[in-house]
Amino acid sequence: MHGQAGAESIFRQFFRTYAMIEAGALSKSFGSVRALKDITFSAADGRITGLLGPNGAGKSTTLRILYTVLRPDTGRASVDGHDVVSDSLAARRSIGVLPHGAGLYPHLTARENITYYGRMHGIGNSALGRRVDELIALLDIGEFADRRAKGFSQGQRTKVALARALVHQPRNLLLDEPTNGLDVMATRALREMILRLRDTGICILFSSHVMQEVAALCDDIVIVGHGRVVAAGKPDEIRRQTGKSTLEEAFVAAIGTEEGLE
Repeated sequence: MHGQAGAESIFRQFFRTYAMIEAGALSKSFGSVRALKDITFSAADGRITGLLGPNGAGKSTTLRILYTVLRPDTGRASVDGHDVVSDSLAARRSIGVLPHGAGLYPHLTARENITYYGRMHGIGNSALGRRVDELIALLDIGEFADRRAKGFSQGQRTKVALARALVHQPRNLLLDEPTNGLDVMATRALREMILRLRDTGICILFSSHVMQEVAALCDDIVIVGHGRVVAAGKPDEIRRQTGKSTLEEAFVAAIGTEEGLE
């Protein structure tokens, strides 16, 4: 019990700031394909907001705009009040990103992958070593921390990528289908970790098309269909909006309404 309390104390010391993500009327086209059509929503601090939608709905495009890889054609988005286009460097400092696919350097160890990103964020050597050790303990990476990433399981890669995303103590966390490819135990462990991070006050925004995942994790839900927000709110609110008794039925109803508009 004491060990669990100690771990929670470390969590709260490591992640002790608050934040918010906002998107306003975001639109984005790729040639003749309109990926986003006036996407508007916000994600609050200390809450998990899920971007829920079928494949191709615009979830990943929205996240990529928020973490400054893409520029919107119109509209604006901000992280902690920093515009992701005009003040992109400040926005990047405020976010940790777990993209679709971990993207680790295969010839670096887990520890070296995390450390490299910490150095990119300008963290000094003494502080960086302490943070890396804390994250290795928090995410239970110790068993493979000094092994090269080549040959890691999907669960191990995801843990290291998450540690890398958290090394600079970001106030916002963006996750793109974080449990994709994980087995049942790894998925369960990651979900528990996301909930613990939420409880420290971090703003967490993640995309998913897995209904059970959204139901298990999300405080707020934004349903996206064909590049538009078709429903948004707490799970109970979305069920009331659609007149459905389950979140799955509400999702189908919301997406079906959007398809009728096309």
